[in-house]
Amino acid sequence: MLTSHHHNSKGSPTALLDDAHHPVRPAHPRRDDPTAPTDPADGSRGGGHVLLVGLPGPRLERLTRTLRSTGHEVSHAPPGEVDRRMGQAQPDAIVALGEQGAPGAHDERGLEVIREVRTVPAGRALPLLMVTATPEPAAVAEMLHHGADDCIPEASDPVELSARIEAKLRRVPVPVENLLRDPRTGLYSHPHFLDELDRELQRPEAARHGGVLAVVGVAEMAALEARLGQRVRREVAERLAGVAERLGSFCDRLGWDDDGHLLMLLPGVDEETARRGLEKFAATVAGTRFIVADENVRLTPAIGWLPLTGCADGDRATGQARDAVQEALRHRDLRPVRYAPWMHGTPHRHRRPPLSTLIRPVVSALSPLLALLLGVAVPFVLYRQAYELGFDLGSGMYWVVVAGLVLSALLIVLECLFSLDAVTRPETPGAPYPPASAVIAAYLPNEAATIVDTVESFLRLDYPGELEIVLAYNTPHPLPVEDTLREIAVRDPRLVLLPVAGSTSKAQNINAAVTRVRGEFVGIFDADHHPARHSFRDAWHWLSNGHDVVQGHCVIRNGDSSRVAKLVAVEFEAIYAVSHPGRTRLYGFGVFGGSNGFWRTDLLARTRMHGSMLTEDIDSTLRALGEGARFAVDRTLISRELAPTTLKALWNQRSRWAQGWLQVSLKHLWRGLRSPVFTIRQKLGLLVLLGWREVQPWLTLQILPILLYAAWKAGGLQRLDWAVPVCVLAMLFTMAAGPVQALFAWRLAVPELRGRGPWFWSYLFVSTFFYSHFKNMVARQAHLKEALGDRQWRVTPRVVATKAVARR
Repeated sequence: MLTSHHHNSKGSPTALLDDAHHPVRPAHPRRDDPTAPTDPADGSRGGGHVLLVGLPGPRLERLTRTLRSTGHEVSHAPPGEVDRRMGQAQPDAIVALGEQGAPGAHDERGLEVIREVRTVPAGRALPLLMVTATPEPAAVAEMLHHGADDCIPEASDPVELSARIEAKLRRVPVPVENLLRDPRTGLYSHPHFLDELDRELQRPEAARHGGVLAVVGVAEMAALEARLGQRVRREVAERLAGVAERLGSFCDRLGWDDDGHLLMLLPGVDEETARRGLEKFAATVAGTRFIVADENVRLTPAIGWLPLTGCADGDRATGQARDAVQEALRHRDLRPVRYAPWMHGTPHRHRRPPLSTLIRPVVSALSPLLALLLGVAVPFVLYRQAYELGFDLGSGMYWVVVAGLVLSALLIVLECLFSLDAVTRPETPGAPYPPASAVIAAYLPNEAATIVDTVESFLRLDYPGELEIVLAYNTPHPLPVEDTLREIAVRDPRLVLLPVAGSTSKAQNINAAVTRVRGEFVGIFDADHHPARHSFRDAWHWLSNGHDVVQGHCVIRNGDSSRVAKLVAVEFEAIYAVSHPGRTRLYGFGVFGGSNGFWRTDLLARTRMHGSMLTEDIDSTLRALGEGARFAVDRTLISRELAPTTLKALWNQRSRWAQGWLQVSLKHLWRGLRSPVFTIRQKLGLLVLLGWREVQPWLTLQILPILLYAAWKAGGLQRLDWAVPVCVLAMLFTMAAGPVQALFAWRLAVPELRGRGPWFWSYLFVSTFFYSHFKNMVARQAHLKEALGDRQWRVTPRVVATKAVARR
């Protein structure tokens, strides 16, 4: 409560800032206290919370004492910190000190403070009073024009300042739901947003030219409410609105509802433009750290949207967009979800697969025959028909196939040679070691036999900075191993257990973890990995010297389990010690392999993993590269994992990989070739990595129909000339690529495998005469599965310590 005082100190040039001329007034109750007494001489209510903006110094201290002496609670913010301080404690009014200078001077500092306050949504409706060093009318008018509510010279009496503040605070309060815009957020209130939406829907569709409604939820809302209360709903909506406004003309009208959803109305926008805008908005939100109730947090926006075309009721349309939000919350991958009728009331139910469960097994069983039909029978008939029409298409295709085989072999040899000149890890970090996080993604029922051993191996890591181990897992039911994991977490607080309710994929587990981690960079691992002791230290040497992601070397640690495991152990050396470093050096970019990869947290938060992609790691690589991210590959950055031990398990794993690569190729190849971000050299790499690898399995199969065609044309196989020099040389060169790669794999392998010479000799023989054809067969079947819409994820069984477990 403010009281009236009848002395006048306006004669003093520093009356407002010097409380020596005024007796100290007792503290008064807050104005929201219904029991606070009022002074009949002054009808004002108790002083509220004032945010005092100004540079530290005597002027600020004197004004602070003056405001507190008149019953106000005072907090401070230097210029440039207004938004953050208001996020910590919402004031009732803002008082700002202008620049101290000669009368009539242009107060640039004061104008900057006004602009700062008024650009913050929460600051638009707050009273803003400027305490100025100059009473010149031109300067006062300039401040009022820029958004100040009042200006008062420093020579004024403190009572006058308090009265001016209270005059602003005594405005008749109006319930938020009755206001057009919420004074705390600068947003349309829910009822008024629905009015705006209904008004838009009442316009003729021909005059609307499209339009989209979007609703934005936040995956972390429940956790924030549990810690900080329901007030975070409004703050989160305000933070989201601030991002939308910074993106410019992206959105026309913004509102919020009582659940903290941001409501977005985009009239006159086509669906593709709206989708791109919403994707940019989601990536910006995910890549920003926000202050919510004095906590520094990351937010995962979940966006549901639908076109206004066909909508008649705004409330119903908003409900449908909320249904789409629930679907987006399941994935946490930042992709806006368009509403579909199947989402209504069943946010956790998947769409029905394109093929029924009865037909799919039949198609899968017949897919090898279907591949032969499409890859052999159809071309043979085509070559015969073309020949009868006077075109020797088969002979031309013969040379195309020969050239293709030579090209494939040449690319393998080039990768081997360039791998010898791979870029080495920087010897010293470019910055001090920051906090780091390891994220282990696990489907717990499949990892129960090995997860404790995995966690213990991570707790033995040696990193100079702070390191947290986040186990992000999903399980359909409680498991006894969870009790053991909780005991470990109590013993060692570096272990953070993060059960992800409703998750069905590794991607969802990683997406849930990325907003919880504290590290400046994140290492991503599957649940069977045991990284080398200094891996996080070595990874930071790359990331602190200009790279955004570094992929390490995955080494098989159960090669003795079976012949298949031995084969995979050598193959991984060919992949991670030879191909990945060689391609990176050759084409100028690396690839994240799904595990033992280290990301800058900000980039991972913006990129996320898309669970709909069977190889979400390659998809995230291409999306990050499209933003200009730099990927490195380091074959000395070791992590040991488990390999499949049976041929069936290997088939399932490689089938998923092959189908996932096809998905990535269809999604990113053309986009990458058109992108200005990639250099010519990188686009050549994309063409090989995403284009040629998909063509090559079918091209090699053309050997069969071409031979059949040549035998038909010559009158039998016995009449063919098999000793054509060019063909013999091409065949020898092609067959030599496998042994060359095996030799380089042995030369660059980790010491524990380099001593296993018989494994490499076995790989050389099996790869030349069987394994390459096996992988081509897998790739062709994967193409057919993708064409038929069969995208089922099959787990990969493995054997550890005589116990069969499965790996997702």
